[in-house]
Amino acid sequence: MKFSNNYVLYPSNKALIEAIEHYISLSHGLAAEEDIANTGAAVRDNFIYTRGNYEQLRYNSSILESARETLEKILNSTSLKDSPLDRVALQNSLGNILAALAQRSEDADLFEKAIALFDSALEVSSQEENPQEWAATQYNLGTATQALGRLQGDSKLLKSSVVAYTNALLEWSREKNPEQWASAMHQLGSTFHAHGMLLTGTRTFQKSVVAYKNALAALDAEDNALEMAATHNNLGAVLHHLGESEENAELLEEAVISYDTALTVCMEQQLPFHLAVLCRVNKSTARGVLAELTKDAVMAEEAMDEFELIIECFDNALQPLCRKHCEEQFIKVQSLASSIKKVELEAG
Repeated sequence: MKFSNNYVLYPSNKALIEAIEHYISLSHGLAAEEDIANTGAAVRDNFIYTRGNYEQLRYNSSILESARETLEKILNSTSLKDSPLDRVALQNSLGNILAALAQRSEDADLFEKAIALFDSALEVSSQEENPQEWAATQYNLGTATQALGRLQGDSKLLKSSVVAYTNALLEWSREKNPEQWASAMHQLGSTFHAHGMLLTGTRTFQKSVVAYKNALAALDAEDNALEMAATHNNLGAVLHHLGESEENAELLEEAVISYDTALTVCMEQQLPFHLAVLCRVNKSTARGVLAELTKDAVMAEEAMDEFELIIECFDNALQPLCRKHCEEQFIKVQSLASSIKKVELEAG
């Protein structure tokens, strides 16, 4: 079936941040740190947290390429043969750098190189001897595989991603590793959602809902504002599509509540403003679908008014395609409200 468009949010990629920090520590120079500080301002607020698992944040391509060159050079050094865990750390850092570059250029070959590095690291880092390093590598493998699977619309890659995240959760628990556990659960939810979009049936969507709800159990708005807002929004997104699949008004109402909760967290915790706007767009889109399903003219008019408000007041917070979506939805719910009223008048 054709699902309506909605927008997911991505928490900051801490593995990429760690990879850059690893590169800086190995380069033994302040130039890299200064470059990051000086070049970051231009991209820092450019719709961050909306573009994919490997969010660029403040890092531009020159920093990533420099990190890639340095890490590849060190990794090829013969001096690392007797330091397997150092090699694993380098493979993880380089893999995350390559995956970040792959996302920026939508380069499947770079994603595959990143995946190969994580696979190679797993040949050295065993679950029995180095459980935490093993789990982190499984998580990185899952994220790169998920990103490539979404890029190519490949169901097998998304299944492989689920396996990798599930492996990471063999070592990460909510009690001992709450942050890592919540991240893996969030990414499981994202993978199941992407996989569900490729399949007929709703079971995979239902698994996504469970994973997102698990992640929320370990998050707090004060300490994990972005993660909490993203998880509520993304839970809303999968409930939205699940409600469409099943033509289930209750699920769509639950999606609206999730979007609204995400919006509240964004506003109360003063997250980047465009995130709140995207939550409003999602909420209005879901209300439009719900209005159509329940033949509710009042709800359709409310959704129409909300889209008009978003277009007129928040234009600077909308990407071009999102603005186009809002304009199309405005016309759709406007027509829906008119047709419902016409039917009601003819029936009355």
